[in-house]
This record gives sequence, C-alpha cells and structure tokens, in this order.
Amino acid sequence: MGWKETCAVEERMRFMVAVEKGEESFAAICRRFDVSRRIGYKWLARFEEEGVAGLLDRSRAPAHHPQAIVPKVAERCLEVRRAHPTWGPRKVRAYLKRAAPKTAWPATSMIGELFDREGLTVKRKLRRRSPPSSAPFAGCEAANDVWCIDFKGWFLTGDGKRCEPLTLTDAHSRYLLRCQALSRTDTDHVWPVLDAAFREFGLPRYLRSDNGSPFASTGAGGLSQLSVKLIKAGVTPERIAPGKPQQNGRHERMHLTLLQDVANPPAHSMREQLKRLRSFQRLYNEERPHQSLDDATPAERYRASPRRFDGILRSPEYGDREVRRVRHNGEIKLDGKFIYITAALAGEPVGLAEAEDGWIVSYGPITLGTIAHHADELRRPKRKGRGLGDNAARCPQGPQPQQQQT
Repeated sequence: MGWKETCAVEERMRFMVAVEKGEESFAAICRRFDVSRRIGYKWLARFEEEGVAGLLDRSRAPAHHPQAIVPKVAERCLEVRRAHPTWGPRKVRAYLKRAAPKTAWPATSMIGELFDREGLTVKRKLRRRSPPSSAPFAGCEAANDVWCIDFKGWFLTGDGKRCEPLTLTDAHSRYLLRCQALSRTDTDHVWPVLDAAFREFGLPRYLRSDNGSPFASTGAGGLSQLSVKLIKAGVTPERIAPGKPQQNGRHERMHLTLLQDVANPPAHSMREQLKRLRSFQRLYNEERPHQSLDDATPAERYRASPRRFDGILRSPEYGDREVRRVRHNGEIKLDGKFIYITAALAGEPVGLAEAEDGWIVSYGPITLGTIAHHADELRRPKRKGRGLGDNAARCPQGPQPQQQQT
C-alpha cells in the first residue's frame, strides 16, 4: 500500500522515530508502515543526510535530458526572435538553418516551447473561421505572370505626417518590387513608380489590383488613366471582384507583415518611417524565409522578365477592324452619331468588330461594350462578360467556374 497519501511526510517522520527508538527490527518497522526495506533504507539515508527536508517529495524529472537545447543554440534562437518579433518558430529555424546549415538546430516545436518559457509569445484567441471561397492561383505559374499592386492603408507617423505606402509584388515569387510612401494616390504619382519598376524588372503579363482609384474607374471597361497607360505599355490590367480582397490574398498577407514590422507602432518621423520601409523591403526579399516557398526567400525565386520596357507607350493595333479615335470629350462618331465611350480614352483609338447585334467596341485586350445598330449609346457587357469590367473569372486567384458533377 505504501505511504499514506493524505500525509506522506508525517508518516515518514513517524517511521524515522520508530527506527531511532530501536524497539523493533528494521524489517518489522517496514512491515508495520507497509513499505519495502529498499524504500525504508532510501528515506533513512535521506533523513540522515538532509534532516526533515530529505523527507519531502522530489521531482522525478531527469536532471539531464539528452534532447535539451544547448544553451548556446537556445540563445541564438532567442536572439533572432528578439530581432524579429513577428517571426514564428518555423521561420526562425529556417533562417538559422540557412545561416548555419551544419548546426543541428532543434525542432520547430522545441523552439516554440523555448519562446513560451521566455515569454516571447502571445496566445491567440481562438475564433471560428469560414471556409475559403476563392480558388488558388491557376494561371500564375512563373515569375512575372502576375504582379499585384495596392496601397497599404494610411497611418500617421509620430510627427503627425500621413504615410500611405504603395506596394508592388510578383505573385509567383512574392518578391516585393516596390514599397514606397507616396504623398498622393493619383495616376501622376503612381505611374512613375510603375515606370521605374518596368524599366528595372521588365514587364509582367498582368497587373492585378482592386477596383479603387487610380487603378480603375466606373467608366466603360473600368478603364482609368493609369490602366490605359498600362495597356499602352503592354500590360493587361486585371481586377479582383468587388469586396473580395482574398482574391489578392498573397499581397494582402504581405501587407499584414508590413504593418506588424514597420507601422506597429509607427516611426517618430516620416524620415525614419521611410528608412523602415526600405529596410523592410530588403529583409522581406533577401532574409525572411517564406513558408509557401518551402522556406526560401523571394529573392531566390524571382527572375527579371524577358519582356523589356523601352519607356514608349504604344496605342493598341487592331488589324483589319474598324478604328475610331476617341474625342477629347470621350465620344466617337459612328454612322453619323456621337456616342460616348469614356473620357479616360480621350485621344486613343478603339477597335470596332461588327457582330449580329451591332458593333463590339474594345480597347486593346479590354472589351468596352456593344453599340447596337442604329443606337446612340454604348451597352456595357454584363458582369459575367469579358473585359476589365469583370475579369475576376480570368483572375488566377479569383473564383473559378465549377463543373457540375454527374
């Protein structure tokens, strides 16, 4: 039966008193207290060595663990974590393994336990999450297939200056091509950033954005002055569906990391904030392991585009189709009538392809709508039609049509 669980130390003390009296043999005392002689001798030795303190229970954990983290290795893990508070155990281990591949770094779970013991983690509150509703990138199979662009929401620096970074990434490699704070969010300020990126890295096939200004408008085809310049440069604008930021999920996830690393809290001045943005771009591209890239860095996966940009904006060519040039007020003349298209295309040629129900009007790869025979207005395509007005179906991460199972 062993020592009584209700008061084990008191029972052991009584055992020692009985041994000290010597009125019974040691074996008889052990039988009376219902313990083996081995256990009796063990507690007797502890009592003689430590006194009453020796009768207290001791931890059964081994004094030395063969799988314990070496202090030098543990300190290195903590050093990286303190330098990058937003990095988790897996990212820290990948970073260390890249820096010293011959070192036997501990498992991710052990590094996580180390961070917990040191108070470097904050437990997340569990919450219900809805299942994802968007498809993965189906058409983004190589670098420069799709670039993503967006503004990170503005915030104030410590000196009260408004900072609104414009970010540009390659969807395949996650390479952060540009991360710049602009004073205004219009075409005159965004286009120079794109122009410089095109000259440095070449041209992508598509540039994905949301439906806000200056990337799009509510006009025909959703064209804005910026998207018209993109088409003339040889890049097809591509928009996510309204209210579906998850269709640009890779870019939005980068924005979360950006917010945590450089804007929480913001710098005390705009100059310091700009330094943080430059430092973040270098760190994100060259040092930070990316889990979706098998812990490689974006710089290791990105390659410049073979489609070079010479800086010349060329209007689309339409072959044997009818061509009309848009007037300064956004109208074209067809069959003796003035028909409004969009002011964003002022001075630009549009192509007209005759169909059964009228003329299909397009600007480069973007379908603007249809002009019915003897009509005096442009009928825009429905939401499920092709063109920039609704190209979520062509968006590699946008909703993909589901085939009915039989």
